[in-house]
Amino acid sequence: MSAARTGPAASPLTPVLVSLKLSLLRNGLRQSSGRTAAYVTTVVLVLLVTAAQVLGLVLLRDTAHVDTVVVLLTAVLALGWAVLPLFFPSGDETLDPTRLVMLPLRPEPLVRALLVTSLVGIGPLFTLCLLTGSAAATAHGAGAVAVAVLAVPLALLVCVALARAVAAANIRLLTSRKGRDLAVLSGLVIAVGVQIVNFAAQRLGDAGGLAALDPVTTVVRWLPPAAALGAVGSVSEGAYGRAVAQLLLTGVALAALLYAWQRSLVKLMTAPDGSTLGAGQQGRREATAGRGPGRVLAAAFPEGRTATVMKRSLRYVWRDPKTKAAWATSLAIGLIVPLFNALQGTGTIYFACFAAGMLGIQMYNQFGQDTSAFWMVALTISSTRDAYLELRARALALLVVTLPYSALVTVATAAVLGDWTALPEALGLSFALLGAMLATGAVASARFPYSIPQDSGYKNVAPGQAGLAWISIFGGMLGAALLCAPVLALTIWLHTANLGDRTWLLLPVGTAYGALIALGGLRLAAPQTATRLPEILTAVSKG
Repeated sequence: MSAARTGPAASPLTPVLVSLKLSLLRNGLRQSSGRTAAYVTTVVLVLLVTAAQVLGLVLLRDTAHVDTVVVLLTAVLALGWAVLPLFFPSGDETLDPTRLVMLPLRPEPLVRALLVTSLVGIGPLFTLCLLTGSAAATAHGAGAVAVAVLAVPLALLVCVALARAVAAANIRLLTSRKGRDLAVLSGLVIAVGVQIVNFAAQRLGDAGGLAALDPVTTVVRWLPPAAALGAVGSVSEGAYGRAVAQLLLTGVALAALLYAWQRSLVKLMTAPDGSTLGAGQQGRREATAGRGPGRVLAAAFPEGRTATVMKRSLRYVWRDPKTKAAWATSLAIGLIVPLFNALQGTGTIYFACFAAGMLGIQMYNQFGQDTSAFWMVALTISSTRDAYLELRARALALLVVTLPYSALVTVATAAVLGDWTALPEALGLSFALLGAMLATGAVASARFPYSIPQDSGYKNVAPGQAGLAWISIFGGMLGAALLCAPVLALTIWLHTANLGDRTWLLLPVGTAYGALIALGGLRLAAPQTATRLPEILTAVSKG
């Protein structure tokens, strides 16, 4: 007993957790050269984007509204730290404190260790660079530089502590089935929020530029961590008292976040978790009564391998919280973008293709959606023919939703814009894009599978696979865009050649082209799936 008490004290916890995180990352990258290349590529792209952002901030120095840009940018960074780690791909194991429940650790040193460990990664480096560039853009004089040296790390700590406090407070909710279902609503809120920001930015140009945001900045500069960067600007203006108040406010916010985080850790490590009881009882009642979507699916499809795979895929969409959240978010964004732009008078009917693009993303990482249960599917694949039938059935299940949905969004956009003559060509382009994404998604599923952990409600990619996931998705989307080039070129030619009365041909051409491309992609991915089954099984079972 005494050894258990003195063990953690004798061995500093912070270096142990930092080395553990580095080991997880290193071991994840050692699994394959492709994963290493994907991670390195992601790091390089992030650094390039960061360098461009920092250069832009430095170039804004001495401009009229640089303080507005810096304060609002810091506020957006903080909002991103609070929300994005919960609902977007992340490989940061430090977000999940429940893994440490069985260890004899005190909350105070655990909070310190996790805080330091959380500073290791691409996200903190990106944030640090942006905050440094923001401080450089507003710091004038030795006093402002001295305040910036304190304000930048303080703001970074507030961002990290905010992310960890929010994650710890919601981890019980997000890891239960009923709680993860609520993440669907959160995903919709995020999707709508992003579009509101987009349209607000469009309106900003009509309202006189950044000067219209000055009243908002006056309030935001007192909200941590933006208050820390606001203190740099205050010192540059000679308002030393205001700067001290802003720094103190940020420090108080950091202390409050750390206290809330510690309280959440204590609760997680001492309180029992009964959050899944209601969901389990409800599931048993539905199974006993023979109700729910499973009965509808069983009646809608005949027997056979194709029908079985389609029913399984659609059940995942309805029952699995993460799959449901991804679909709900894609459905919402696919509808919001074209309709909001149409209502604003700034869109075209071609924006309706966004609906097909958002749902086409669901074809990527098909086997990762099965998680460790994919081994049962792998047992049924013994030839290229079996792999083709599996992929084709998954694509057909996706088409059951995407085809009518894409058509509905396109018709609705045409109705709002009153542009019925362009409806056939917009539908043709949407169907061609959908077919291209099915093709590239099938290939990406075979070549770049990654795991979707089920033991955590906030994490969609296993540690060390985040770069692989991004490369898979964005690489596939780029390939889909290239595959759609012939149909797009035909559309442009018909308009430039004054053959607008023949654009209706794009509907049958785009539909046929999309079907052929999809079939070609499935046939290309089938032999790769059959020969790479052990690698796919290892990759998707990692989480």
